[in-house]
Formats: sequence, C-alpha cells, structure tokens
Amino acid sequence: MISFIICLALLICSYFTYGKVVDGAFAPDDRETPAVAINDGIDYVVLPAWKLFLVQLLNIAGLGPIFGAMQGALWGPIVFLWITFGTIFAGAVHDYFAGMLSERNNGASISEVIGIYLGPVMKTVMRIFAVVLLVMVGTVFAVGPAGLLVKLLTEKGVTGPFAQTTVWLAIILIYYFIATFISIDAIIGRIYPVFGFCLIAMAVGVIIGIPAHGYAIPEIWANFRSMHPAGTPVWSFMFITVACGAISGFHSTQSPLMARCLKSERQGHFVFYGAMVAEGCIALIWAAAGCSLYEVTDGLNTGLAAILADGQSAAIYDVCVHTMGSVGVILAMLGVIACPITSGDTAFRSARLTLADWLKIDQETYANRLKLCIPVLGAGAFLGFGNTLGFLSYTVIWRYFSWTNQTLAMIVLWAGAMYLAQEGKNYKICMIPATFMSAVSATYFIMAPECLGMIPVLTNNTLIAYPAGIVIAIVFLAIFLKSAKKYQTA
Repeated sequence: MISFIICLALLICSYFTYGKVVDGAFAPDDRETPAVAINDGIDYVVLPAWKLFLVQLLNIAGLGPIFGAMQGALWGPIVFLWITFGTIFAGAVHDYFAGMLSERNNGASISEVIGIYLGPVMKTVMRIFAVVLLVMVGTVFAVGPAGLLVKLLTEKGVTGPFAQTTVWLAIILIYYFIATFISIDAIIGRIYPVFGFCLIAMAVGVIIGIPAHGYAIPEIWANFRSMHPAGTPVWSFMFITVACGAISGFHSTQSPLMARCLKSERQGHFVFYGAMVAEGCIALIWAAAGCSLYEVTDGLNTGLAAILADGQSAAIYDVCVHTMGSVGVILAMLGVIACPITSGDTAFRSARLTLADWLKIDQETYANRLKLCIPVLGAGAFLGFGNTLGFLSYTVIWRYFSWTNQTLAMIVLWAGAMYLAQEGKNYKICMIPATFMSAVSATYFIMAPECLGMIPVLTNNTLIAYPAGIVIAIVFLAIFLKSAKKYQTA
C-alpha cells in the first residue's frame, strides 16, 4: 500500500506545486470574464467557485475515472504511475489550458479555440472530432447507468418494464434532452454539486473498505511488469484505456461550459487544474480496487478480467459491495448511476454548443436550441438503442471513444503550446505532454484492432507501431518548433 500512498500524496501536492507553475505560465489577471460581460442567463451564468469545481468534476468524471481505471488495473499496479504522472503533467495541464483559453476567447467551444491557435484546417478537424466524441460520450454515459439500474433492480427481484435496459435508456435520453435544452443553472448548477460530493464519498468509501475488509493493495516495485491476462502491450494500450483517469480530450469539451461561468480568471487553477487532480485521485483509488480485490493467477489479473467480462456495471457494483456492503449499493446508485448521467447530459450540451459555434446559430431562443438538440440526441439514441438491441457493440463504441478522446487531448495540448509560444512564455509545459500524447495516439492507431490494426499484419505489431509512433511524434514536434520559432524571432 506504500506505493499507493506515495502516488496519492504526489497527486495532492501537485495542486499546490506544479499547478501553481502552470497557473503562473498562463498568468490570469483581473479582466472581465465572459460570464460577467455576456451573461445571457442560459449558458453564460456566474457561479461560485466551489460550485464550479464540483460541477466541473462531475462533468469530466462520470464512469471515466472508474471504468477506465479498472480496465487499466488489468496491467497491474504499474497503472498507478500513469494515473499519477499523467494527471500531473498532462491531464491537469490539458484541462487548465482548455478552460482558460476558452475563457480568454469569450467562452468559445474547444474546436473554435483550436482554430484560433492552430488554424482553419485544424478547426474543421476539431469540429468533427468534438461532435463525434461528445455524442459517443453521451451514449456511453447513458447505456452504462441504464445497465447498472437494471442489474440493481433485478437483484431486488423487480420484473416487468422497469427491469428492461431499453426502458431506462429511453428515460435517461428524455432527461438528457431536457437538461441539454434548458438553462445551465436550472438543473446543473443546482443539484450537480450534490452528486459531486457523492462521487468523492464513493471513492473514500472504497479506499477505506479495501484494508478494512482484509484486502491488500500490491506494491509497484513488487509487480513492475504487465499483468494483463491477454498479453496486451502496455504501450500504448494502457495509456489509451485509462483515458479520463489521467488525460482526456473529452474534458476539453466540458471545460468551456465552466469557462462561461467564471467570475474571475483567478478561479481557473482551482476549477480546472484542481478538478483534474481530484479525478486522478478517484481513478487511483478505483485502480487500487481493481488490483486488490480479485484473484491473480500465475502473475496475471485473471479475476479482474473475469468480472470485467460481465460488463462495467457488474464490475463497479461488485467493488462497491465488497468494500462497503449495503452502503456500497446506495453509493453505487448515486455515484455510478447519477454521476455518469450528469456527464452525459453535459456532453450533449457541449455538442449543441459546438454545433452552434460552428454553424453560427444563436442559442437564446427555444427554436434555435431545438434545431440542434433534436439531431444530437437522435444520434445518441441510435447508438444507445443499437447497443441495447444488439446491432452495435458497446465495446467498439468505447474503443473508438478512447482513441478519439486521447487524440483530441493531443491536439488541445498543441494548441496550448502554440498559445504560450505566441505569448513568449514557457511553452514546454504543453509541448512535452503534447509530444508524448502524439506518440501514444499514433502508436495505438497503427496497431489497435479497431484502427489500422484491423489489417492482420499490423494487429498488435509493436515492431512496426512503436518506431512509427515515435517518428510521427517527432514530426509533430518539428512542425511545432518551426512555427514557434517565428514568434521567438518576431
């Protein structure tokens, strides 16, 4: 458990140390924020800092730091290292710049922000990436809670329509439509902080329950190897799988929502960097649960693989019951059902706003919001019911989400580096993690079965994918340095 405690301490301390370095590089000031200047009562609304933090945490979390971390635990406690250092030097930096660059540009959606710093071609790419990603996230965060609700109700002997996943999926999508349509302060600003506390309480309950029920968290140094039962390579599959628990491009689509609600730029460190550190802590706890509770056979996490094979809902429910008993069932209801739902609705809300910025459709009128809500939720319904009815695979949707997610994060980090270069500031803060994530995304794309790896000769072929990923990252770095040099000599 010592290595777990060290990693947790590093995450918490990073908020007060490296987080201050990142904040200092951006240099927030006392200029008027979009929430004050625009304040339309719909999307631009001033909210207090504590509420912004909890809503941001809930928006970016959902199932991400739970399911992704447990999937990452298949590789063993080495996943602690990625969650810790990925959060500090990549994820929190990414979230901070996504939010603050949006705030500096009137709360613009992340695709528009990318266009400002990386040009019109990348703006178009990002618009497509962002909308596709957001619809997939909304779908993932609708199907997951619907499945867990059915499992919990079935366990209690409930039968009939309310024991059907399709019924709950329909109910969740109807709620999404309402929450996407109305003012951000009507539901999101009022009740989401409560669910934010539930998410934190659930993580605290799990980490207390692990030793209390006789489980031991394995040490990194005693298991410094891959423990994945399928032999899946650590690089770059683990870095893509953990996603929200270390760095996530999805967060960059959510940060502008809170950027439109900041009263002061000086709240950015707490709201954006702080929320990601909190999510990293939550992910670390769930990864520890995945490494601790289940049988290890011949050095491989076979027990965890077996419970995950029953679905993410079953795995999360199982951890809650094993660590917290009957209280865990209640927290599972609140934390693993409500929290994903609250991330799903803001995902669809962000998709509406991204399309609104793209198509220049004002969102103050009901009619204009309906024009975008209907097709966005329609696409989500198609994917969600497609999975439930069996003609679309949830696993495939999640895999495409994961790669799209990390590629989006890579692009946002490059935009942050370009902003810092233009301002004559320390662009290495963003440049180094951007280069790293370029290698991760490129490597995964080349050998993953759902990407180029569908070609048999490339499937999990590390001999080709590893050097190719490194070369692609170096090319991206060279392009950036050439562009940054113009601002240094100007």
